[in-house]
Amino acid sequence: MTGTETIAKPPRTGGTRPGGGRLPLARLRDFALVPAILLLVVVGALIDPVFLSAANITNVLQQQTELALLVLAEAIILIAGKFDLSLESTIGLAPALAVALVIPAASNGLGTELPAGLAIGLCLLTGLAIGAFNGLLILRFKLSAFIVTLGMLIVLRGLQIGITGGQNLFDIPPSVLYLGSAVWLGVPASIWISGSLFVLGIVALGYFRHGRSVYAIGGNTDAARAAGIRTDRVVWVVLMIGGLLAALAGLLMTGRLGSVAAAQGDGMIFTVFAAAVIGGISLDGGKGTLFGALCGVVVLGLINNILTLAGVSAQWIQAIYGAIILVALILARLTSGKAQD
Repeated sequence: MTGTETIAKPPRTGGTRPGGGRLPLARLRDFALVPAILLLVVVGALIDPVFLSAANITNVLQQQTELALLVLAEAIILIAGKFDLSLESTIGLAPALAVALVIPAASNGLGTELPAGLAIGLCLLTGLAIGAFNGLLILRFKLSAFIVTLGMLIVLRGLQIGITGGQNLFDIPPSVLYLGSAVWLGVPASIWISGSLFVLGIVALGYFRHGRSVYAIGGNTDAARAAGIRTDRVVWVVLMIGGLLAALAGLLMTGRLGSVAAAQGDGMIFTVFAAAVIGGISLDGGKGTLFGALCGVVVLGLINNILTLAGVSAQWIQAIYGAIILVALILARLTSGKAQD
Protein backbone atom coordinates (compact mmCIF):
# COMPACT_ATOMS: atom_id res chain seq x y z
CA MET A 1 0.00 0.00 0.00
CA THR A 2 1.61 3.22 -1.18
CA GLY A 3 0.22 5.37 1.62
CA THR A 4 1.55 2.98 4.19
CA GLU A 5 5.06 3.14 2.81
CA THR A 6 5.01 6.92 2.62
CA ILE A 7 4.32 7.30 6.32
CA ALA A 8 6.36 4.38 7.51
CA LYS A 9 9.54 5.14 5.62
CA PRO A 10 10.94 7.97 7.59
CA PRO A 11 12.13 7.26 10.88
CA ARG A 12 11.48 10.95 10.47
CA THR A 13 9.56 10.26 13.54
CA GLY A 14 13.05 10.51 14.98
CA GLY A 15 12.68 14.27 14.75
CA THR A 16 14.37 14.63 11.37
CA ARG A 17 13.16 16.30 8.19
CA PRO A 18 14.88 16.94 4.90
CA GLY A 19 16.70 20.19 5.28
CA GLY A 20 16.07 20.21 9.01
CA GLY A 21 19.75 19.74 9.76
CA ARG A 22 19.30 17.12 12.48
CA LEU A 23 19.41 13.97 10.36
CA PRO A 24 23.20 13.46 10.49
CA LEU A 25 23.26 13.78 14.28
CA ALA A 26 20.29 11.44 14.75
CA ARG A 27 21.83 8.85 12.47
CA LEU A 28 25.20 9.26 14.13
CA ARG A 29 23.61 8.48 17.50
CA ASP A 30 22.67 5.00 16.24
CA PHE A 31 26.35 4.21 15.68
CA ALA A 32 27.81 6.28 18.50
CA LEU A 33 28.32 3.24 20.69
CA VAL A 34 30.66 1.52 18.22
CA PRO A 35 33.69 3.64 19.21
CA ALA A 36 32.58 3.31 22.84
CA ILE A 37 32.70 -0.48 22.47
CA LEU A 38 36.20 -0.27 20.98
CA LEU A 39 37.29 1.99 23.85
CA LEU A 40 35.90 -0.46 26.40
CA VAL A 41 37.82 -3.29 24.74
CA VAL A 42 41.05 -1.31 25.08
CA VAL A 43 40.29 -0.43 28.72
CA GLY A 44 39.44 -4.04 29.52
CA ALA A 45 42.68 -5.27 27.97
CA LEU A 46 44.67 -2.78 30.04
CA ILE A 47 42.92 -3.77 33.28
CA ASP A 48 43.36 -7.52 32.83
CA PRO A 49 44.94 -9.44 29.91
CA VAL A 50 42.36 -12.18 30.50
CA PHE A 51 39.73 -9.80 29.12
CA LEU A 52 40.72 -10.42 25.49
CA SER A 53 40.85 -14.18 25.82
CA ALA A 54 38.42 -16.08 23.60
CA ALA A 55 36.94 -17.82 26.64
CA ASN A 56 36.18 -14.53 28.40
CA ILE A 57 34.69 -12.83 25.32
CA THR A 58 32.53 -15.89 24.63
CA ASN A 59 31.43 -15.96 28.25
CA VAL A 60 30.48 -12.26 28.17
CA LEU A 61 28.46 -12.69 24.99
CA GLN A 62 26.71 -15.82 26.24
CA GLN A 63 25.75 -14.17 29.52
CA GLN A 64 24.21 -11.29 27.56
CA THR A 65 22.08 -13.44 25.25
CA GLU A 66 19.04 -13.51 27.52
CA LEU A 67 19.28 -9.77 28.13
CA ALA A 68 19.71 -9.25 24.39
CA LEU A 69 16.41 -11.00 23.62
CA LEU A 70 14.58 -8.95 26.25
CA VAL A 71 16.10 -5.76 24.83
CA LEU A 72 15.10 -6.84 21.31
CA ALA A 73 11.53 -7.37 22.51
CA GLU A 74 11.38 -4.11 24.49
CA ALA A 75 13.00 -2.09 21.68
CA ILE A 76 10.37 -3.16 19.15
CA ILE A 77 7.58 -2.43 21.64
CA LEU A 78 9.05 1.00 22.46
CA ILE A 79 9.42 1.84 18.77
CA ALA A 80 5.71 1.05 18.42
CA GLY A 81 5.00 3.59 21.16
CA LYS A 82 4.16 1.17 23.99
CA PHE A 83 5.78 -0.25 27.14
CA ASP A 84 6.05 -3.79 28.47
CA LEU A 85 7.42 -4.11 31.96
CA SER A 86 6.13 -7.68 32.31
CA LEU A 87 8.97 -9.05 30.18
CA GLU A 88 10.99 -9.29 33.40
CA SER A 89 8.49 -11.76 34.87
CA THR A 90 7.75 -13.59 31.61
CA ILE A 91 11.39 -14.72 31.37
CA GLY A 92 10.90 -16.47 34.72
CA LEU A 93 7.28 -17.64 34.70
CA ALA A 94 7.22 -19.16 31.20
CA PRO A 95 10.01 -21.72 31.79
CA ALA A 96 8.96 -22.24 35.42
CA LEU A 97 5.41 -23.20 34.42
CA ALA A 98 6.57 -25.39 31.53
CA VAL A 99 9.12 -27.24 33.66
CA ALA A 100 6.78 -27.59 36.64
CA LEU A 101 4.21 -29.28 34.39
CA VAL A 102 6.63 -31.98 33.20
CA ILE A 103 8.83 -32.78 36.22
CA PRO A 104 7.54 -34.95 39.09
CA ALA A 105 6.25 -33.52 42.37
CA ALA A 106 9.36 -34.89 44.10
CA SER A 107 11.40 -32.37 42.07
CA ASN A 108 9.10 -29.46 43.06
CA GLY A 109 6.87 -30.02 40.04
CA LEU A 110 3.09 -29.67 39.98
CA GLY A 111 2.61 -33.42 39.77
CA THR A 112 1.03 -33.42 36.30
CA GLU A 113 4.12 -35.02 34.74
CA LEU A 114 3.25 -34.14 31.16
CA PRO A 115 5.57 -35.49 28.42
CA ALA A 116 8.93 -33.71 28.56
CA GLY A 117 8.75 -33.05 24.83
CA LEU A 118 5.95 -30.55 25.44
CA ALA A 119 8.04 -28.31 27.72
CA ILE A 120 9.52 -26.03 25.04
CA GLY A 121 6.16 -25.57 23.33
CA LEU A 122 4.44 -24.84 26.64
CA CYS A 123 7.09 -22.27 27.53
CA LEU A 124 6.82 -20.40 24.22
CA LEU A 125 3.02 -20.62 24.25
CA THR A 126 2.96 -19.10 27.74
CA GLY A 127 5.02 -16.13 26.58
CA LEU A 128 2.78 -15.70 23.55
CA ALA A 129 -0.36 -15.82 25.70
CA ILE A 130 1.01 -13.22 28.14
CA GLY A 131 1.74 -10.82 25.27
CA ALA A 132 -1.71 -11.44 23.79
CA PHE A 133 -3.42 -10.77 27.12
CA ASN A 134 -1.44 -7.56 27.57
CA GLY A 135 -2.58 -6.52 24.10
CA LEU A 136 -6.20 -7.27 24.97
CA LEU A 137 -6.12 -5.02 28.03
CA ILE A 138 -4.17 -2.24 26.32
CA LEU A 139 -5.91 -2.15 22.94
CA ARG A 140 -9.45 -3.36 23.58
CA PHE A 141 -9.95 -1.80 27.00
CA LYS A 142 -7.79 1.25 26.23
CA LEU A 143 -5.74 0.92 29.40
CA SER A 144 -2.29 2.40 29.97
CA ALA A 145 0.43 0.05 28.72
CA PHE A 146 2.66 1.13 31.57
CA ILE A 147 0.09 0.36 34.28
CA VAL A 148 -1.15 -2.85 32.66
CA THR A 149 2.30 -4.36 32.26
CA LEU A 150 3.39 -3.18 35.71
CA GLY A 151 0.41 -4.99 37.19
CA MET A 152 1.15 -8.02 35.01
CA LEU A 153 4.77 -8.01 36.20
CA ILE A 154 3.56 -8.30 39.80
CA VAL A 155 0.94 -10.97 39.00
CA LEU A 156 3.38 -13.11 37.03
CA ARG A 157 6.04 -12.80 39.70
CA GLY A 158 3.55 -13.99 42.29
CA LEU A 159 2.52 -16.91 40.09
CA GLN A 160 6.15 -17.86 39.58
CA ILE A 161 6.83 -17.92 43.31
CA GLY A 162 3.63 -19.87 43.90
CA ILE A 163 4.39 -22.46 41.21
CA THR A 164 7.96 -22.99 42.35
CA GLY A 165 7.11 -22.80 46.06
CA GLY A 166 9.94 -20.30 46.38
CA GLN A 167 12.49 -22.99 45.44
CA ASN A 168 14.61 -23.59 42.38
CA LEU A 169 13.37 -26.21 39.93
CA PHE A 170 15.90 -28.95 39.09
CA ASP A 171 15.78 -32.18 37.10
CA ILE A 172 15.23 -30.10 33.97
CA PRO A 173 14.49 -32.18 30.84
CA PRO A 174 17.46 -32.32 28.41
CA SER A 175 15.32 -30.79 25.65
CA VAL A 176 14.80 -27.66 27.78
CA LEU A 177 18.49 -27.43 28.63
CA TYR A 178 19.69 -27.86 25.05
CA LEU A 179 19.37 -24.35 23.57
CA GLY A 180 21.07 -22.68 26.53
CA SER A 181 23.93 -25.18 26.80
CA ALA A 182 24.61 -26.45 23.26
CA VAL A 183 27.62 -25.34 21.21
CA TRP A 184 27.35 -24.88 17.44
CA LEU A 185 30.55 -24.53 15.39
CA GLY A 186 32.54 -23.73 18.51
CA VAL A 187 30.17 -20.95 19.63
CA PRO A 188 27.32 -21.30 22.17
CA ALA A 189 24.00 -21.85 20.41
CA SER A 190 22.43 -19.02 22.43
CA ILE A 191 24.78 -16.51 20.75
CA TRP A 192 23.79 -17.78 17.30
CA ILE A 193 20.11 -17.60 18.21
CA SER A 194 20.23 -14.07 19.66
CA GLY A 195 22.38 -12.75 16.83
CA SER A 196 20.14 -14.29 14.17
CA LEU A 197 16.99 -12.85 15.74
CA PHE A 198 18.54 -9.38 15.88
CA VAL A 199 19.48 -9.63 12.20
CA LEU A 200 15.94 -10.78 11.40
CA GLY A 201 14.49 -7.88 13.38
CA ILE A 202 16.76 -5.32 11.73
CA VAL A 203 15.81 -6.57 8.27
CA ALA A 204 12.10 -6.74 9.10
CA LEU A 205 11.89 -3.22 10.55
CA GLY A 206 14.11 -1.70 7.89
CA TYR A 207 12.99 -3.35 4.66
CA PHE A 208 9.47 -4.73 5.06
CA ARG A 209 6.28 -2.70 4.96
CA HIS A 210 4.84 -4.15 8.15
CA GLY A 211 8.15 -3.55 9.92
CA ARG A 212 8.27 0.08 8.81
CA SER A 213 4.68 0.48 9.97
CA VAL A 214 5.90 -0.09 13.53
CA TYR A 215 7.91 3.15 13.23
CA ALA A 216 4.92 4.92 11.72
CA ILE A 217 2.63 3.88 14.58
CA GLY A 218 5.14 4.92 17.22
CA GLY A 219 5.71 8.25 15.51
CA ASN A 220 2.09 9.20 14.89
CA THR A 221 -0.68 6.66 15.43
CA ASP A 222 -3.42 8.79 13.89
CA ALA A 223 -1.41 9.44 10.74
CA ALA A 224 -0.53 5.73 10.47
CA ARG A 225 -4.20 4.80 10.83
CA ALA A 226 -5.17 7.37 8.20
CA ALA A 227 -2.62 5.80 5.86
CA GLY A 228 -4.42 2.48 6.11
CA ILE A 229 -2.23 0.75 8.69
CA ARG A 230 -4.18 -1.51 11.05
CA THR A 231 -2.50 -0.01 14.06
CA ASP A 232 -4.14 -2.14 16.76
CA ARG A 233 -3.34 -5.37 14.92
CA VAL A 234 0.30 -4.39 14.43
CA VAL A 235 0.77 -3.37 18.08
CA TRP A 236 -0.95 -6.55 19.24
CA VAL A 237 1.41 -8.67 17.16
CA VAL A 238 4.37 -6.69 18.50
CA LEU A 239 3.31 -7.36 22.10
CA MET A 240 2.88 -11.06 21.35
CA ILE A 241 6.32 -11.21 19.74
CA GLY A 242 7.71 -9.51 22.85
CA GLY A 243 6.22 -12.18 25.10
CA LEU A 244 7.50 -14.93 22.81
CA LEU A 245 11.05 -13.53 22.85
CA ALA A 246 10.95 -13.23 26.65
CA ALA A 247 9.89 -16.88 26.94
CA LEU A 248 12.72 -17.89 24.59
CA ALA A 249 15.13 -15.88 26.74
CA GLY A 250 13.83 -17.87 29.71
CA LEU A 251 14.68 -21.12 27.93
CA LEU A 252 18.20 -19.91 27.20
CA MET A 253 18.72 -18.83 30.80
CA THR A 254 17.37 -22.12 32.12
CA GLY A 255 19.70 -24.08 29.84
CA ARG A 256 22.71 -21.97 30.77
CA LEU A 257 22.11 -22.20 34.52
CA GLY A 258 20.72 -25.74 34.57
CA SER A 259 17.71 -24.81 36.70
CA VAL A 260 14.80 -22.40 37.01
CA ALA A 261 15.33 -20.02 39.90
CA ALA A 262 12.34 -18.91 41.95
CA ALA A 263 13.36 -15.29 41.28
CA GLN A 264 14.55 -15.75 37.69
CA GLY A 265 14.45 -12.44 35.85
CA ASP A 266 13.98 -10.34 38.98
CA GLY A 267 15.26 -6.79 38.39
CA MET A 268 16.20 -7.35 34.74
CA ILE A 269 13.78 -4.73 33.40
CA PHE A 270 16.02 -1.92 34.68
CA THR A 271 18.97 -3.26 32.73
CA VAL A 272 16.73 -3.78 29.70
CA PHE A 273 15.72 -0.13 29.67
CA ALA A 274 19.31 0.92 30.30
CA ALA A 275 20.51 -0.96 27.22
CA ALA A 276 17.62 0.30 25.08
CA VAL A 277 18.03 3.94 26.09
CA ILE A 278 21.80 4.11 25.69
CA GLY A 279 21.30 2.35 22.34
CA GLY A 280 19.18 5.26 21.11
CA ILE A 281 15.67 3.81 21.50
CA SER A 282 13.28 6.64 22.35
CA LEU A 283 10.73 6.25 25.12
CA ASP A 284 8.44 8.45 23.00
CA GLY A 285 8.16 5.84 20.27
CA GLY A 286 9.02 5.84 16.56
CA LYS A 287 12.76 6.37 16.99
CA GLY A 288 15.88 4.28 17.35
CA THR A 289 17.29 1.18 15.70
CA LEU A 290 17.73 -2.42 16.77
CA PHE A 291 21.41 -2.17 15.89
CA GLY A 292 21.75 0.62 18.44
CA ALA A 293 19.89 -1.46 21.01
CA LEU A 294 22.24 -4.39 20.39
CA CYS A 295 25.22 -2.09 20.87
CA GLY A 296 23.67 -1.02 24.18
CA VAL A 297 23.58 -4.66 25.30
CA VAL A 298 27.23 -5.15 24.34
CA VAL A 299 28.28 -1.97 26.15
CA LEU A 300 26.59 -3.03 29.38
CA GLY A 301 28.06 -6.52 29.11
CA LEU A 302 31.58 -5.15 28.64
CA ILE A 303 31.19 -2.67 31.48
CA ASN A 304 29.95 -5.42 33.78
CA ASN A 305 32.86 -7.68 32.84
CA ILE A 306 35.46 -4.93 33.22
CA LEU A 307 34.12 -3.94 36.64
CA THR A 308 34.18 -7.58 37.71
CA LEU A 309 37.76 -8.07 36.54
CA ALA A 310 38.71 -4.83 38.29
CA GLY A 311 37.29 -6.17 41.55
CA VAL A 312 34.46 -3.61 41.81
CA SER A 313 31.61 -4.73 44.07
CA ALA A 314 28.46 -5.87 42.26
CA GLN A 315 26.40 -3.46 44.36
CA TRP A 316 27.91 -0.53 42.46
CA ILE A 317 26.98 -1.85 39.03
CA GLN A 318 23.30 -0.81 39.28
CA ALA A 319 24.36 2.71 40.27
CA ILE A 320 26.66 2.85 37.25
CA TYR A 321 23.85 1.64 34.98
CA GLY A 322 21.61 4.41 36.32
CA ALA A 323 24.29 7.00 35.64
CA ILE A 324 24.67 5.65 32.10
CA ILE A 325 20.92 6.10 31.49
CA LEU A 326 21.08 9.73 32.65
CA VAL A 327 24.04 10.43 30.38
CA ALA A 328 22.24 8.76 27.48
CA LEU A 329 19.17 10.93 28.03
CA ILE A 330 21.33 14.05 28.01
CA LEU A 331 22.98 12.94 24.77
CA ALA A 332 19.56 12.20 23.27
CA ARG A 333 18.51 15.73 24.11
CA LEU A 334 21.59 17.20 22.47
CA THR A 335 21.39 15.09 19.30
CA SER A 336 17.64 15.20 18.68
CA GLY A 337 16.75 18.53 20.18
CA LYS A 338 13.96 16.92 22.19
CA ALA A 339 13.96 15.32 25.59
CA GLN A 340 12.65 11.81 26.06
CA ASP A 341 9.69 11.94 28.43
